[in-house]
Amino acid sequence: MRIGDLARRAQTTTRTLRYYESRGLLTARRDDSGYRVYDEADVLVLHQIKTLQDCGFDLEDIRPFVDCLRAGYPSGDSCPASSEVYRRKLVEIEDRMARLRDVHDWIRTRLDGTDFPASLLDGTRRPPADPPRCELAPDRFRRNG
Repeated sequence: MRIGDLARRAQTTTRTLRYYESRGLLTARRDDSGYRVYDEADVLVLHQIKTLQDCGFDLEDIRPFVDCLRAGYPSGDSCPASSEVYRRKLVEIEDRMARLRDVHDWIRTRLDGTDFPASLLDGTRRPPADPPRCELAPDRFRRNG
């Protein structure tokens, strides 16, 4: 199939496909006329890329999954390098969840008019020295630190 056909099947744009090719995530073969030609394996690669991007993975994190598929594995997460990316991402998510819990508790104390959330009073957590840094805010609103 040609690039336009693949773009339609993958519900993306030809520009995106060319970008993935420039980043080494997608490999096009060329026909006698020089047109890019793709096959069903490329549809699977694009599905893997889109799924992982939707979960917050960047393209460099996605590379081991694509390499795994290209090596003939039935799934992009069948290789040790992919498992390592999953482990690293899980740590990142857990850290972000902890920071968000701190932000939640800090906001809750402001709304409740109390100084400390219950988890701080029972000793299971310690109060932050300052309001937690909120990574969800645009850069211009972030505190330095």
